[in-house]
Amino acid sequence: MKNITILGSTGSIGTNALEIIRELNNEFNILALTANSNYKLLAKQIKEFNPKYVSIGTEEGYKFLKKEFNDIEIYCGKEGLREIGKLDETDIILTAVSGAIGLEATIEAIKKEKRIALANKETMVAGGDYINSLLKKYKAEIIPVDSEHSALFQSLLSGKDKEVKNLILTGSGGTFRGKDLEFLKNVKVEDALKHPNWSMGKKITIDSSTLINKGLEVIEAHQLFNIDYDKIKVVIHPQSIIHSMVEFVDNSIVAQMGVPDMKIPIQYAFTYPNRMQNEIIEGLDFMKYSNLTFEEVNHKVFRGIELAFFAGKTGKSMPIVFNAANEIAVELFLNNKIKFLDIYKIIENEMNNHNIINVNNLETILEIDREVRAKLRREYL
Repeated sequence: MKNITILGSTGSIGTNALEIIRELNNEFNILALTANSNYKLLAKQIKEFNPKYVSIGTEEGYKFLKKEFNDIEIYCGKEGLREIGKLDETDIILTAVSGAIGLEATIEAIKKEKRIALANKETMVAGGDYINSLLKKYKAEIIPVDSEHSALFQSLLSGKDKEVKNLILTGSGGTFRGKDLEFLKNVKVEDALKHPNWSMGKKITIDSSTLINKGLEVIEAHQLFNIDYDKIKVVIHPQSIIHSMVEFVDNSIVAQMGVPDMKIPIQYAFTYPNRMQNEIIEGLDFMKYSNLTFEEVNHKVFRGIELAFFAGKTGKSMPIVFNAANEIAVELFLNNKIKFLDIYKIIENEMNNHNIINVNNLETILEIDREVRAKLRREYL
């Protein structure tokens, strides 16, 4: 049995992962679980899956769990995540926490030469160069869990690296696909959270509605697969059935398809290079999805992808600024402090005013991340 550690077990990726493991309990064992603040759900997961180690992000949750469970190791806060990342017994660590907070635990898991099932875009966006330098030093491996990068990972198996012509990322277009700038001026938080295809957390749903999510995926694809930005394309595919594609030099295109269900890429990251039958994963009925369509991105309205390309091509410390500014801008929008279109303005302003520096260690990444967040919080809160 493989020992699984899940960072972010109470979120949508984490709960989907637990559904998979519930069905495949002869293959996988839960070693450790972490959550940010939902300690009541975490307590239910502890009772069902009986992990040896747990970490919770809040003091309130820590006190509750310590009182309820005296036979397991319980950690708290960022230090707790880092300790969970260091566990020798882990075979596979699923990084499903949102934001740059997952970076430190992922680095610890790389140093322990584990398989990282990566569902945290920000790890490769903010720390991609440093992560890749570590992967050259340690015998760890990253298997992407994002549906788009899992699709690229699977499609790339059909050819050699030198045969790749383009990576083609698909996106649903988000909540406001087809809308214009006039419409977006006064959209409300509750409107932005109504994603047409996917059930996700609030932050990633807002990112999807701005298409910044797709921009983050562009940078992540560059870092994961060592592909030039000029060879990464984005197309809108409203049905979310083709999860992404690889175009090869002979002009053949290999795509990975499936229903919009995160269980497929999660399970593949656990079982790779093998595939496994699981009754809880729905099959694709082509008669239900007989009309697959594609559209160009409207870059004038949805500026997230262009901002990401700018950050990625600039490189060095700029992707850290892009990511941190976006996280705070989304937080501000969710708290009704700014309007929807202000998200783009905040990101662009931070990047324009940033003095670019080289990044070759974790401390630099975290310091830039902290500075951007603190500056924006001072200005808007």
